[in-house]
Amino acid sequence: MKKNEMPALKTPAPNFDKLRDLIRSRIVEQGIPSLAVSVAWKGEIIWEEAFGWADLKRRLPATIHTPYSLASVSKPITATAIMKLVEAGQIDLDKPVNDYLSPGSQLNVWIGDPREVTVRRLASHTAGLPGQMNFYMESERGQMPPREESIRRYGNIITPPGERYQYANFGFGILDHIVARVSGLSFADFLRREIFLPLGMNRSSLDIAPGLAPYAASRYHGEWNQGFGVIAGDGTYAASRNDGEGKPLPFYEMDHPGASSVWASVHDLARFGLFHLRQRLPDQRAILSDQTILSMQQPAVRMNKVSPSDLNLRATSQYGIGWVIDQDDLDHRISHGGGMMGAASKILLIPEHGIVIATASNTFAPLAYTIERDILAELLPEYAAKFEQYDERKKKSGKAQGSSAGKFPVEELTGEWRGTLHTYEKQLPIELSFLPTGEVHAKIGDQLSSLVNDARFAEACLTGKMMGSVETFDANRRPRHPLHHLVLDLKMRGKSLNGAIVSVAGNMLSYWTELHKVPAA
Repeated sequence: MKKNEMPALKTPAPNFDKLRDLIRSRIVEQGIPSLAVSVAWKGEIIWEEAFGWADLKRRLPATIHTPYSLASVSKPITATAIMKLVEAGQIDLDKPVNDYLSPGSQLNVWIGDPREVTVRRLASHTAGLPGQMNFYMESERGQMPPREESIRRYGNIITPPGERYQYANFGFGILDHIVARVSGLSFADFLRREIFLPLGMNRSSLDIAPGLAPYAASRYHGEWNQGFGVIAGDGTYAASRNDGEGKPLPFYEMDHPGASSVWASVHDLARFGLFHLRQRLPDQRAILSDQTILSMQQPAVRMNKVSPSDLNLRATSQYGIGWVIDQDDLDHRISHGGGMMGAASKILLIPEHGIVIATASNTFAPLAYTIERDILAELLPEYAAKFEQYDERKKKSGKAQGSSAGKFPVEELTGEWRGTLHTYEKQLPIELSFLPTGEVHAKIGDQLSSLVNDARFAEACLTGKMMGSVETFDANRRPRHPLHHLVLDLKMRGKSLNGAIVSVAGNMLSYWTELHKVPAA
C-alpha cells in the first residue's frame, strides 16, 4: 500500500465528486484558505480530504493530518479528560467545584449555594458562570495571569446554580485546571498521555506542540469574524464584518484552554468521534467505559435558541457533559461546534447510522458547519428533504415571532436604580434610570451617562448594551476597539436587579453587579 493510501473499505463509499466541486467553489466564494473533512460510516473512515492552503505564505497545502485550531470542539475533549478521572475515582461530578480548587483560588459565589456549584454543572454550562472569552495575543504573552489569579478575577457565580443554561468558556478553563490539580500532570500532558495517544490521535495537542508546529494550519482573518460580544443575556453572538480578510492572525492563547485551545487534524477528530460512538478502531484503547460515554450524551439542560458554539443548533438543542444533544424529526445527533478568530470546526455523531463527520477550517466561515448537510444528503438521500422541511418551518416561525421583543416602560422598573459593579480591582457605583418614555440610561462611576440600546425585559431578565468601561486592566489592555461596549445581563429578584455587566473590547469579560430601586420621593 502506498503512503497515505486508504485501505479497501468494507462499506462501499458514495461518490463524493459533486461535494468536492462544491467545496472548491465555496472556499473561493467565502474566502477560506482551507477546509478539511473526514467522514466515518459504520465504523470505517470512508472519505477524508483537504482543500486549499494550511499556510499561504509557506505554500503549505492542507491535508487530512493538518492540525487545526478546534476552538470550542475542545470542550468534549476536556469533558473526556474529566470523565477519565471520574472513572478513576479521583473526581466526583456532584461535589462542589471549590473542593478541587486551592483555598486561595475559590469561586466567588455571589448568589446561591456554593455547594451546588458542582463539576457536573460546570461541564453542562449550568453552574451560574457568565459568558466570557479572554484572548492573549503574542504581544501580550507575559500579561496572562496564573490560572489561580484568573479564577479569582473571573470565577464569578452570577446566577443560582442550575437556574439557567449560560454558555461559559471559563467553566471549561476551570475544568482543565482541576484535571491538572487532581492528576498531577499539566493539562497538555494529561491529554497527550490519557486521550490522544491511546486513541491514535497523533496530530493532536493542547495549543501547538513543538513537533507539530511545522504542519499546523495558520489562523486567518475571514470575511466574517465571530463577534465577541453578547448581544443579549441569552448568549447570542453576532457576526461582524472584518476588514482584515485574508491576513494571518498572530498566535494567541486563552485563559480557558480547556474550552478553546486544542489543535487536531480532522483525521484525529474522526477517530475521537468513532470512540464516542463506541465503534473503536482496532488500534484504539478503551479509555472510557461504554456506560460513561453514554452518560456524557444524556441531556442535562435545554440550550439557548442561539448559541456561539454551532450554526446548526435548534431551539430544542440540549447540552450534556461536553456534548450538544439533538433528538428531533431529523435524527438523534451528538455534536459540538467551534468558532473564533481564525478557526471554525465541527464534530457530528449520528449513533443510529454510525456516522461521524469532522470538519475544520483556518478562518471563521460558515462552510465548516453547513457542509455536513451536503455530506448527510449524499450518505442518506432522505436527509435532503428533511433539511428542506426544517428550513421552511424555521422561516415561517421566524416571521411569526418577529415582533415579540420585550417592551418598555415596565412599571416595576420605571424609576431610579443604584448599586455597585464589582471588579477584581475596585468597586464602581452604577445607576440605571428607566424613563416613562421607554428609554433606559446608565451611568458608571464618574463616566458620562449612556443610553442603553436594544433594552429588553422578558421573564424578569434585563438585557441591553451601552457605551462605557469597567476600568480594569484586563478590559482595557488594548487600544479601545471600535465596538467597545458593555452588555447588561441582569435579573429582577424581588427588589433588586443583579447579574453581570459584560465588557466587550476584543475580549468579553464579566463582572458581578447588583442594584436596588431608589424609593420615590
